[in-house]
Amino acid sequence: MADRTLQQEKYIRMTTAPVEKLVCCLALPSIVSMMTSALYNMADTYFIGKISTEATAAIGIIFPYMAFIQAVGFFFGHGSGNFISRALGSRDTHGAARMAADGFFTAFIFGATLIIPGFIFMDPVLRSLGAIDSVFADAKDYFTYILLATPFIMSSLVLNNQMRLQGNAHRGMIGIMTGAFLNIILDPILIFCFDMGIRGAAIATAFSQIVGFVVLYIMSGIGDGIKVRWKDFAPSVPAYEEIVAGGLPSLSRQGCLCLAAVLLNHAAGDYGSSALAAFSILNRVTMIASSALIGFGQGIQPICGFNYGAGLYERVERAFWFCVKLSTTVLIALSVVGFIFSAEIVKFFRADDAEVIRIGTLALRMQCVSFPFVGWVTITNMFLQNIRKTVPATAVAMARSGAFFMPVLFILSYFFGLLGIQLTQPTADILSFILAVPLGLSALREMKTR
Repeated sequence: MADRTLQQEKYIRMTTAPVEKLVCCLALPSIVSMMTSALYNMADTYFIGKISTEATAAIGIIFPYMAFIQAVGFFFGHGSGNFISRALGSRDTHGAARMAADGFFTAFIFGATLIIPGFIFMDPVLRSLGAIDSVFADAKDYFTYILLATPFIMSSLVLNNQMRLQGNAHRGMIGIMTGAFLNIILDPILIFCFDMGIRGAAIATAFSQIVGFVVLYIMSGIGDGIKVRWKDFAPSVPAYEEIVAGGLPSLSRQGCLCLAAVLLNHAAGDYGSSALAAFSILNRVTMIASSALIGFGQGIQPICGFNYGAGLYERVERAFWFCVKLSTTVLIALSVVGFIFSAEIVKFFRADDAEVIRIGTLALRMQCVSFPFVGWVTITNMFLQNIRKTVPATAVAMARSGAFFMPVLFILSYFFGLLGIQLTQPTADILSFILAVPLGLSALREMKTR
């Protein structure tokens, strides 16, 4: 009865409180969670950067696999979480509980099935990810422990997104931050004090992710949160249809990011380990800004779910425009700062390799020129995804790292070499913006006619 009362209070808050205040309240813990997740990678990049250029390049090789884990985790997390938010908006608590269990346990089981094949085919997998001879041994050491932690990382992402889409992002933030801070503490201890090198960084990341998973699982059922229970696990075709409808845009976005990272590794590998290291650093730096943007955009998703499910479309539209205006303004400011201090940012990770600094600085400056356009793309993607506009949401999700990035990479690298690789992401960002504008406006117009 107490849980039901708390859920009723949440329904009233989500459907009546001022939209702008709600977005900020829900976005803040999501921003912290997303940026904290990025710190897992940033901490490794910083400390591994003290080892060698080859070690820095090696974690760039593993980046596509981490993107794959995120793709699957976001697929089940957003797919089940979007349904949960709409179900709570229409007061279907039982349906929400079943979907929470279906999304969580399916992701964990799927992640566990990857471990044995991953060890059997580890060498060809690493080669396919872009590992060249000079970085292969380091990449293998790092990949071994990340592979063992795969089911925990995947299902942690599911739990975090389910809690966020229920309006409980602050609880997810606690679990994510616990693992991140533990990782930052363990990295220097294992890498330098125990002289374990890149293997120590991998163990620190894997162990921290598992601890974060345990905390997230405990936090998920507190108070008005939907408890994830094995007895509610009842996989069915309709349940997976809902997960596909709500999660396909996320799977497409992160899946394209995975494939794009593989292609980028292969393209950069032609220019040696310094180029691989430079783009590895660039990925980590832009991940911080992208994570903050995604975290802010996630503030709109539970509002969309609750209010769209309740038929309060005007509140959905207000939330959309508020997020677009604020995110674009902040991105412009961040881009200016990033452009001015790009060399210093790259040097922070690898100060004694002039070639890494040269390649990374130019790439980061080019990325800063186009980054303000990404605000509209990200907010539109999340808005479309949460109101169950699966096809346009998937199109926008695939654009930035897939539909535009991949052909642009091939064309520009062919004609301009390394400069073309550096120009690829900025070009894809602008093309994605051109696609997202009419799709977002069309959905808003359609919603007004309901």
